[in-house]
Amino acid sequence: MKKVQVLGTGCPKCVQTAENAKAAAAALGVGIELVKVDKPVEIAKFGVMFTPALAINGEVKVSGRVPSLDEIKAWLKA
Repeated sequence: MKKVQVLGTGCPKCVQTAENAKAAAAALGVGIELVKVDKPVEIAKFGVMFTPALAINGEVKVSGRVPSLDEIKAWLKA
């Protein structure tokens, strides 16, 4: 099971990123542990300057935009 972290303070784009992650996992039939990181101090520990951001198993995959379903699927497959 992969740990998927959505970094952001809860803005609509952050919510959309979390929804896309859930949908991508469901489409692939894989289980994920979805964690929302919403404290600025915790977000900064990832080196992220712009939200939303998405990390998989602690590795930031995208920052500053909502990733597409296909992007997230590819990252979950890897």
